[in-house]
Amino acid sequence: MKKKEEPCTAVALKYDVSEDTAPVVVAKGRGWLADRIVALAREAGVPVREDPELVEYLSVLDLYQEIPPQLYEVVAEILAFVYRLDKKYQEGQA
Repeated sequence: MKKKEEPCTAVALKYDVSEDTAPVVVAKGRGWLADRIVALAREAGVPVREDPELVEYLSVLDLYQEIPPQLYEVVAEILAFVYRLDKKYQEGQA
């Protein structure tokens, strides 16, 4: 018997240095909604990073809730990854 695949889960974060004290959850969903969040991010040129363990922690947060301090380090690593990608893109290297 074929094992049923778990539906995809996605969480979108926003971080504006001038407005936010920490990244904020702005979208989350499972299944078709998660697929749509990822598709919209890609269409908008927003980098997408797969991290099942982190998404599990983030998905229990409420919308517009700041991430907890325990997740600052891992999210900072992802933001650094995104900034590096953005810099390469702007320099025409992506």
